[in-house]
Amino acid sequence: MATDYDAPRKNEDDSESIEALKERVPDKGAGSGESEDSDNPTGFELPGADLSDLELDVVVLPPQEDEFTCVSCFLVKHRSQLDHEDAAGPICIDCAG
Repeated sequence: MATDYDAPRKNEDDSESIEALKERVPDKGAGSGESEDSDNPTGFELPGADLSDLELDVVVLPPQEDEFTCVSCFLVKHRSQLDHEDAAGPICIDCAG
């Protein structure tokens, strides 16, 4: 038997009134403020927020003897990732390939 997928569907959910649907949906303002939503923590800030008043403590280590900085991707890599050195400087395996 052929089915018309463009035909509007009718079922018992369509017959419910808006008031009945509103009763099933919990009121967002009525809950106790103690429970936090795990998907939206309280301290969450959107990207691009003004963070100029924050001080960040970062420990910067000097270059280690077994590390190099690739002149192509500018990443610090271990010497085992060194492919070759040219006139500009060291090139990693990822950038050489």
